[in-house]
Amino acid sequence: MRQRISLRLAFQLALLALAPAFLAAQDLIPVPSQMKVSGGRVVLGPATRLVAEGDARPVAERLRAYLQPATGLPLAIQERGREKQGGRDAVLLTLDPEASALGPEGYRLEAADGRIEIRAPKPAGLFYGIQTLRQLLSREVFRQAKADGVSWSVPACVIEDRPRFPWRGSHLDVGRHFLPKDFIKKHLDLMALHKLNVFHWHLTEDQGWRLEIKKYPKLTEVGAWRKETVLPVYWKADFAGQRLFDGTPHGGFYTQEDAKEIVAYAAERFITVVPEIEMPGHSTAAIAAYPELGNFPDRKVEVGTAWGVFRSTYGVEDSNIQFLKDVLDEVMAVFPSTTIHIGGDECPKSEWARSERALARMKREGMVPATATLADLQAYRNEKGELAEHPALHKLQAWFIRQVDAYLASKGRRLMGWSEILEGGLAPNAAVMSWLGEDAGIQAAKAGHDVVMAPESHTYFDYYQAKGNEPLAIGGFTPLEKAYGYDPMPAGLDAAQQRHILGVQGQLWTEFVSTPAKAEYMIWPRLAALAEVGWSPKGKRDPREFLGRLRVHLKRLDVLAVNYRPLDGAQSLPR
Repeated sequence: MRQRISLRLAFQLALLALAPAFLAAQDLIPVPSQMKVSGGRVVLGPATRLVAEGDARPVAERLRAYLQPATGLPLAIQERGREKQGGRDAVLLTLDPEASALGPEGYRLEAADGRIEIRAPKPAGLFYGIQTLRQLLSREVFRQAKADGVSWSVPACVIEDRPRFPWRGSHLDVGRHFLPKDFIKKHLDLMALHKLNVFHWHLTEDQGWRLEIKKYPKLTEVGAWRKETVLPVYWKADFAGQRLFDGTPHGGFYTQEDAKEIVAYAAERFITVVPEIEMPGHSTAAIAAYPELGNFPDRKVEVGTAWGVFRSTYGVEDSNIQFLKDVLDEVMAVFPSTTIHIGGDECPKSEWARSERALARMKREGMVPATATLADLQAYRNEKGELAEHPALHKLQAWFIRQVDAYLASKGRRLMGWSEILEGGLAPNAAVMSWLGEDAGIQAAKAGHDVVMAPESHTYFDYYQAKGNEPLAIGGFTPLEKAYGYDPMPAGLDAAQQRHILGVQGQLWTEFVSTPAKAEYMIWPRLAALAEVGWSPKGKRDPREFLGRLRVHLKRLDVLAVNYRPLDGAQSLPR
């Protein structure tokens, strides 16, 4: 039986009170694969040098940028051949091809005899090693001004560490509410600290198109702006006829230069930015900009002002497919990620069932008989005799996604989509992000497709964190312990199928998140918990012990001015 979290926390706090020296070495998040602590400490001082060369040097420069503001130490960077004093008073960053057993993101950190060495087969491993080193130092190291009266030392220890999964992601929706570039950079910094390596940037929605596309300027001239936003209490469907709005325009977008800046900033932190351009649904903002993209070009639509699933869907003419190829060409020129996310979720097919042009496409592709009519599509009943979507509509969605899949593959990229891209059959090259539980991910993995686990039950951070006086959320309930307790590896997969489970990702949708402070409140510390799920060995994770380490870790986030939700039940609203 699972112990109550309050009992776990009380027990861990008691342990911490008894062993402060032990705590200094053990408050790391994510918890390392292996760690041994011995007596003594290694002190950083005015004579300390950073020793690195070749591809290790940029990591050394990053470490110096991390440490200098608070420590005030010069931390000169030297090549290994210029070392003095037998390596004492040094932090050595060593690329070692013979350490390949650590994997491309693994590292070994040893602090002893007056020096620290981080050894890894790849620069990414060195980078994650310096994130661990930062956490081994006093939390004051995260300050951006000199901190006086602090002893800059780490415990003598040996750490061998590597991630459990190669995909450790954080998703951010900027379509419902635009969030500024500086906030995204701060979030990338926090991701790096927690050894997260994929930033999934959800850039288009019914309520806003957020990326400049030069061939189609109206996407941002029109699609990036909505005239107002529904008031929170009126957002649900049962208020559709009597909704009230705030009367305040909202919008914004990122130029391609902005996006390239974010991509470069992320790359310096070994984070891949995966852009998401929604299709064929969640396309109202694009159709508001270019009505010919819809199924009924004569019907004018506005950028979405409410929440929920909108009926607007891209039409299936060749010209619309070409439009999306043009858009993706510009997206791929900005984002070097191998993976391009195309959404594919919550696509309402009612417009296709009423469109002569969609029916013509279904006939040409052999999805329905040549004699089929729109009435046939609209009157379809399932085996229970209930009105339902005609199977050909699912085939049409699959056809649509296959066109994009083939195009991305021709450019050396891979399509990824949410669970619903399995409807009508999975495109040949597609990877799946499984949000509707795990079934889609399991099905895809068994069929030989790569999968990222992102079930809404455990990884949706727009859900409530606690019961009581919490800031408004869209619904659901994902407390910290639920996020931490998730295992991304489903049962029932053989070894070959398990290799298709790339990892795990936390999602923040922003219907009710309009400021950076609210975003941080909803994300942290739940994303810290999920970071450990993605990085640390399953056998090393324990909720009681994690909560003790988290208490200490949150003091680091205090220094970094992160507006996280407190652990002690204080229901403070975001600043």
